[in-house]
Amino acid sequence: MNRESMPPQFAPARSTSEVTMVSRHVEAGVHRLPRAPHHRIMVHASAATRSYCNQVGRYFVRRAGDIDLVPAGEEGGFEAETPFETMEIVLPPALMERVAAELGGKARTSRLDTRHLLRDQRIEHLARALQSDLAAGAPSGSLFADSIGAALAVRLLGLDGPDIIRVNRLSDAQLKRVLEHIEAALHEPLSIDRLSRVAGASSSHLRTWFKAAMGVTLHRYVLRRRVERACVLLRRGDLSTSEVAALTGFAHQSHLAYWMRREIGQTPRDLRRAQPPK
Repeated sequence: MNRESMPPQFAPARSTSEVTMVSRHVEAGVHRLPRAPHHRIMVHASAATRSYCNQVGRYFVRRAGDIDLVPAGEEGGFEAETPFETMEIVLPPALMERVAAELGGKARTSRLDTRHLLRDQRIEHLARALQSDLAAGAPSGSLFADSIGAALAVRLLGLDGPDIIRVNRLSDAQLKRVLEHIEAALHEPLSIDRLSRVAGASSSHLRTWFKAAMGVTLHRYVLRRRVERACVLLRRGDLSTSEVAALTGFAHQSHLAYWMRREIGQTPRDLRRAQPPK
């Protein structure tokens, strides 16, 4: 894959997470895939595309949702017969190793094998969720991308074996600490690593156990609490929308408006207009 021939639509620099994504348009022609220090997960995002893979010496027909896994340090190349779109996710080997160590058991090996035309709805869903968040400007900071990265690592580690996530839960004390910390720090960046330290649990376990306890993902819970806090401040009427956004952890007022519209169907302006005159 010649990187110059595939200009990114979403640049990795837009996320502060170690997990990043680039949406690429790949022209027809010969492309080289150079070695990289990170794992690459590439999800085909176009109609059927035929290409010749130099690595295995055969033709492939990729359809929307087909996944290629390229481990760190591997190289290759291909010749595409027609242009296509792809989502490329960067996953650091250190993240895979950390998640493998946290999960233990059969997940202790974090080696990733090259795969072509893999079909996995969970990986595809996670990739599209990350793409949507980056398209919105990553309003929740690194928390969402970190969560997606951990979920991808868990899935990749479990591709060749049974489900490796053990059923467990957060204790009442752990859940209380996490919820109280979120309330006290809604205006700050909240990463999965930060909240896992508060809980005293691994990031992989916290993601799974939090959803089991609260019925919603950790990322979604934080967003909802930010929107709810913003609504209280907007109704109070003594702060500008940009001030409210800053006090509730949103990058700027358009991010606040975007998530308010998604969560409650109203923008800050709608909410202010609905308030009775003082």
